[in-house]
Amino acid sequence: MTTPDLFADHPGPTPAQLERAAALRAQLQHHAHLYYTLDAPELPDAEYDRLFQELQALEEAFPELRTPDSPTQRILGQILPGFATVRHAVPMLSIRTETDTEASGAVAFDVRVRKELGLSPADPAVQYEAELKFDGLAVSLRYEQGVLVQGATRGDGETGEDVTQNIRTLRQIPLRLQGDAVPAVLEVRGEVFMRRDDFEALNERQREKIAAGARNEKTFVNPRNAAAGALRQLDPAIAASRPLSFYAYGYGEVQGWETMPETHSGILDALMQFGLPVSSHRTVAAGAPELVEFHKQIAALRDSLPFDIDGVVYKVNDLALQQRLGFVSREPRWAVAHKYRAQEQLTTVQAIDVQVGRTGKLTPVAKLAPVFVGGVTVTNATLHNEEEARRKDVRVGDTVVVRRAGDVIPEVVSVVLDRRPEGTVPFSMPDACPVCGSAVGREEGEVDTRCTAGLFCSAQRKQAVLHFAQRRAMDIENLGEKLVDQLVEGGLIHSLPDLYELKLETLARLDRMAEKSAQNLLDGLEKSRHTTLARFIYGLGIRHVGETTAKDLARHFGRLDALLAADEQALLQVPDVGPVVASSIRHFLEEPHNREVIERLRAHGVTWPESDGAVDSMAPQPLAGKTFVLTGTLPNMGRDEAKELLEAAGAKVAGSVSKKTDYVVAGAEAGSKLEKAQALGVAVLDEAGMLELLKAME
Repeated sequence: MTTPDLFADHPGPTPAQLERAAALRAQLQHHAHLYYTLDAPELPDAEYDRLFQELQALEEAFPELRTPDSPTQRILGQILPGFATVRHAVPMLSIRTETDTEASGAVAFDVRVRKELGLSPADPAVQYEAELKFDGLAVSLRYEQGVLVQGATRGDGETGEDVTQNIRTLRQIPLRLQGDAVPAVLEVRGEVFMRRDDFEALNERQREKIAAGARNEKTFVNPRNAAAGALRQLDPAIAASRPLSFYAYGYGEVQGWETMPETHSGILDALMQFGLPVSSHRTVAAGAPELVEFHKQIAALRDSLPFDIDGVVYKVNDLALQQRLGFVSREPRWAVAHKYRAQEQLTTVQAIDVQVGRTGKLTPVAKLAPVFVGGVTVTNATLHNEEEARRKDVRVGDTVVVRRAGDVIPEVVSVVLDRRPEGTVPFSMPDACPVCGSAVGREEGEVDTRCTAGLFCSAQRKQAVLHFAQRRAMDIENLGEKLVDQLVEGGLIHSLPDLYELKLETLARLDRMAEKSAQNLLDGLEKSRHTTLARFIYGLGIRHVGETTAKDLARHFGRLDALLAADEQALLQVPDVGPVVASSIRHFLEEPHNREVIERLRAHGVTWPESDGAVDSMAPQPLAGKTFVLTGTLPNMGRDEAKELLEAAGAKVAGSVSKKTDYVVAGAEAGSKLEKAQALGVAVLDEAGMLELLKAME
């Protein structure tokens, strides 16, 4: 988005500049009210920051444009009716935002600090405390004689809301501080936030309430929005029902602290000793190089953190130097928030396409005006399904907030309704498959719409072939997505068995293929003819049958013919196969086309070892009913190999440790799973111990 050149050479602001400044003030006040007061933001932080910086630039160029009510002159926020007010003894000021997301942002801050302190290049590096910039709600906790007496929001920086009763519901916040050196009065500044997993669980509960017909319920836009809304409930019981977290990061008023530290890092260490939670992701950094390194390290960790951050914060560590540096306007000179690339941005919806997946699922996808978000240029964002698209009311022409974090598929978070153009039309799912024209439908109790054509639909055919060829299925080497596209679109394969009828001369004529590449594929196909029953079942792509269920079916029936003859009652005897899965298997195997595919694959020499199976065997499997968890790197075998050995003996191999776990097999660099097993008293084996157990059970 571009703005007009408002900085032509004029002795004072032009009418256009006056008008633009007024418009920016109004726009920022409006969105600040939505964000801080109503907890219902419409703009991503990056867009708000851009508007704020534009106003700052105007005011710096023409100071006469700076009005007392300008958002640049005070902390934004407003007291909600119904809350008592709290006058902060020490104002809760915000800090300057450095929007240069590169290393130069940290360097620029260090340069400014050194200049303000009058340091020369020969002087030692300035020591900084570097920490996370949480995306939550700033609060102040007042302790008197070590006892929590008040909790308040930031509000407008001078006056906040009294949320003491809600603060008391947060189990992380101590009601009484620990130790003998507690100050007579201590105001702790920190952030209330919501973890991502807690946020997703909360939204899932909200969706269930909405689906059940509950009124006045809604899902939340993001964890910050959910945390703020929870803390600012007039009913503490509602706040108590929301999963909130807290980290302390500073202090306000202090009285009677005889051993008060002289550094900010020392303050945080002391707060921890008092029993307050402080994030471990912090360090004391010497000068710009170490600030840059901290910024880089946290950037690498950002997506794996259990909570949202949008940057890091640098603070001059020495409290005496903080006093020397002082403040400018609304911000301390001794601190800065160094942001990362925005994970949310604004863009417009140019079209809504419908994609067809391997199982026939129809997924609406918003085609977007290209936007740089989360480190990449995004042009598509999933709308998941028809209900989700309708709930968010995404329409072609809308301005939307798009979010991308790490490797997560970009999604549309919300629509900016006040930018919706006239004449937009609500989205609806097509009546026919957009690929093959077959009828579409939705099973009872499901939200997904599906094409009914099965393998006859070319979109499903491509995905079915890729699924069949993947490593955990038939493991066909050298058969990638682009080659499958050519084979399907060129009419060379219409079904899975056609793969085994491909000829060298046909393959060699394809784009980016030559005789050697063609032969490599034929070698991969030949090798794949010798597989296992579990891999073959999984490779068929039966709905609801994942890798584990395929192994259970193979182990239970032993022979493919026994599985083909099984009715739903027989299928229900397989461990972890319920009515939905049994019905799905039966419907797949009763489809004549699918039976034809299976028989043709066998005719092309696809074979596997068969056995009597658990259903025909009188001897119980030695580890039946036992649950194992694998963690770390085993010295002589891969996890897949270990898993197959255990499952062949009847064990269930789970992905997480619980009270129901019987054994944990731990290798090198075992992490949290091993720690949890030890805490729960679960038996821990190494690779040798596992093999000894298997041998003893024979």
